[in-house]
Amino acid sequence: MFKSLRVPANLFSLAMWAVSVVFAGFLIGLGSSLVADLPRIESALTREQFADAAALAQARSDVERQAERERMARENRRVAQAENTSAANEYQAAREAFDNWLASRQVTGDPAQDPQVLQRTQALDALRAAQARTQARLDGLGRDEADASVERERARARVARVIEAGDDAFRAARLRQELRVFGSRLALTLPLLAVAGWMVARKRQSDYWPLFRGFVVFAAFTFFVELVPYLPSYGGYVRSLVGIVITVLAGHYVIKAMRRYLARREEAAAKTEAERRQSLSYEDALKKLGGGVCPGCERPVMAATPAAATPPVGKTDAAAAGGAALRETNFCVHCGMKLFDRCPGCDTRKNAFFHYCPSCGDACAAAPDPKPPA
Repeated sequence: MFKSLRVPANLFSLAMWAVSVVFAGFLIGLGSSLVADLPRIESALTREQFADAAALAQARSDVERQAERERMARENRRVAQAENTSAANEYQAAREAFDNWLASRQVTGDPAQDPQVLQRTQALDALRAAQARTQARLDGLGRDEADASVERERARARVARVIEAGDDAFRAARLRQELRVFGSRLALTLPLLAVAGWMVARKRQSDYWPLFRGFVVFAAFTFFVELVPYLPSYGGYVRSLVGIVITVLAGHYVIKAMRRYLARREEAAAKTEAERRQSLSYEDALKKLGGGVCPGCERPVMAATPAAATPPVGKTDAAAAGGAALRETNFCVHCGMKLFDRCPGCDTRKNAFFHYCPSCGDACAAAPDPKPPA
């Protein structure tokens, strides 16, 4: 398309690629939103859904009960610890006071008969007994807390075993769900790939090919990025297999295209120079010759004589020829096509495909004889 354009051709080509990329970007954004919403068709599965409901409820009830028991034992132990500390401090204070009292008075006679000594001794024994009781209560609460912690861990282990018992059913159900989601994605992407393949095969020469090309990019992105990564555990295999298939098809197409190209080259070689020159596009001829390639056979243009033995030429000839090697040759050594000739008006050497002489501006007609003069 746009083959009749000259200087703006490259700009138009870049603009069309920009249109393709932007169009593909918007399509990818829309497709990503649609594909992202597909998993919402299915509700999320959990392992607990496939466990024994009664056993799971009982085990979790045991966990909560033992956790509450442990919490209460911890709170009671904290209170008992404070009481035990208070009793110990009270006993210690009373003991020190008793020792000081004994040291400050002189005891005469039998101490057992002394009413004050007996009374103070009994008070100390009562404080000591109270401390022992608080310590025993504290120890008991510590054992209760430890037992509750052990029972809670056992209940948690039972919860885990009940949930694990339903893992096989959970995995099977999740696989079925993933396959359903994948089927939904596949149902969305396969038509896109089919349409993209049809566009590549039938619409590459269309004036709207930039838009079609954007759709092809979108379809490929949707398949390889939005679909394949969500395959259930074997997405890599599918990606590789699809890549192999696409590579084989592309290789087959390239081989067939190369064979068609070689057949056209052989057919063109059998034609006369006038027929070959007539079949050439003016723009293609200038582009190929400017790149040092013969427009007729597409082989490199070879100099007739070494560059050192060739007399220098003017700047106009150098610009028209497109390089030093082209200044050496007027005819292609492979197919005999005339590449350079002289202007009939000013005798300036020029590109044989020029419509006008670059020196005098006269209209140029192709030389009648395709062969150089003897």
